[in-house]
Amino acid sequence: MAENNFDIIIIGAGPGGYVTAIRAAQLGFKTAIVEDRHLGGICLNWGCIPTKALLRSAEIFDYFKRAKEYGLSADNLKFDATAVVERSRGVASRLSAGVQHLLKKNKVTIIDGRGKLAGAGKVDVSKDGKAVASLTGKHIILATGARPRVFPGLEADGKLVWSYFEALVPKEMPKSMLVIGSGAIGIEFASFYNSMGVDVTVVEVMNQIMPVEDAEISKFARKQLEKHGLSIMTEAKVAKL
Repeated sequence: MAENNFDIIIIGAGPGGYVTAIRAAQLGFKTAIVEDRHLGGICLNWGCIPTKALLRSAEIFDYFKRAKEYGLSADNLKFDATAVVERSRGVASRLSAGVQHLLKKNKVTIIDGRGKLAGAGKVDVSKDGKAVASLTGKHIILATGARPRVFPGLEADGKLVWSYFEALVPKEMPKSMLVIGSGAIGIEFASFYNSMGVDVTVVEVMNQIMPVEDAEISKFARKQLEKHGLSIMTEAKVAKL
């Protein structure tokens, strides 16, 4: 098990962590970053970026559906769910590799594993339950991000109840889907699956979808989504499954 000394140790390689690591290294600090999954964090690997890639595929699919409006023919239109997912994952992988390149270019030490505070200025790193490194640093920055909120009785099982992870990598399209919550993530998934032919219902506890947005924007978005076949229920709760 190696022991290394650094000026700055950062736990977590999401946007908060890797940008800090790069800047610290540029300022002359000996810097290490610890990450046990993918460089770039949730947004890049399992959030903002791959969802946009899925939505782009859905957008193109919708264009083909309207081909006749433009004097074009697109008969026997269908999609390949596996290929759509592979493209999305490929986009995320390329950008994650870009983050790795930037870290290496700026001479940041990348340590693959889960970091744990082990005392003042100390971080122990393990991978698959095995110790891989013991680090000491003058400064430690925690950039570990967050975890999905879990609702009692609606715990994700990967089958009937999905988390964002399963929703990003479907092996096949379900016939119907209930999306609980109409924030940005919920609406993105609802829009994608609706475009792919899934019967989608969105349930929102507040009196409008996209609750943090202005009422005018929310009303416009709801009108467009319902125009495309989404069913939306506001001021509603899921009592039980």
